[in-house]
Order: sequence, then structure tokens, then C-alpha cells
Amino acid sequence: EARLVESGGGLVQAGGSLRLSCAASGFTFDDYAIGWFRQAPGKGREGVSCVTSKDGKIYYVDSVKGRFTMSSDNAKNTVYLQLNSLKPEDTAVYYCAAECVPLDGDTIVVVPPHYWGQGTQVTVSS
Repeated sequence: EARLVESGGGLVQAGGSLRLSCAASGFTFDDYAIGWFRQAPGKGREGVSCVTSKDGKIYYVDSVKGRFTMSSDNAKNTVYLQLNSLKPEDTAVYYCAAECVPLDGDTIVVVPPHYWGQGTQVTVSS
């Protein structure tokens, strides 16, 4: 079965950094756009970044642009999200998912096959 497993979350002070990993298995990783999403307490899931399968182009929402960097290692079926200059408002559970689609209006959404990981907690203290 398809699996996505996130890791790398933790507790950091504002201005700190973390590196998140998303390891995929059970499906053809290269065929899908893999995205990062986050969910703060009491809020819905927000798209953060997306790497497209056709050309490898990476999209970020404005709130993280210049601070977060996504990368992929197709040989390892793994994507990463480097979180720098973290702010308290970045506190959330971070998920990876397949397949992401960037839309107009600074939005990234998920479309079928709707594969989700279990999430990893990122907490940024002030």
C-alpha cells in the first residue's frame, strides 16, 4: 500500500531551523507531485509547497517564500522541507501528500490519489 512517512519535527525557538523529511513507498513516486501541508490547532490544512512531477518546478505559498526550501531525492523516494527563520505562526503539524496542485490565489491543494502521511509536529516558541 501507499505510504508517506514524515519525520524531523521538533521544538525550536523563533528564528531557528528544522529539516523535515517525507519518505514515500508503495507507489511510483516520480509520477506524482508531492506537497507539504500544515495544520495549526483548530484550523484546516494549508498548502505550503509543491514540487511538480512533470518538470520538477517548486511552488511555495507567500507566507513561507524565502524561508522554506523544498528539495527531492528521487533515488530515495524522499522529499525534504528545510524550515529556516521559523516564526511562532509556523507552529503546526506538517504533512506531506500526493498529489499537490498549485492554484491561482497563492493556494496549493491536494487531488487524487489523496495519499497523506501521519504528520510531524513543528512547534516554534517565542
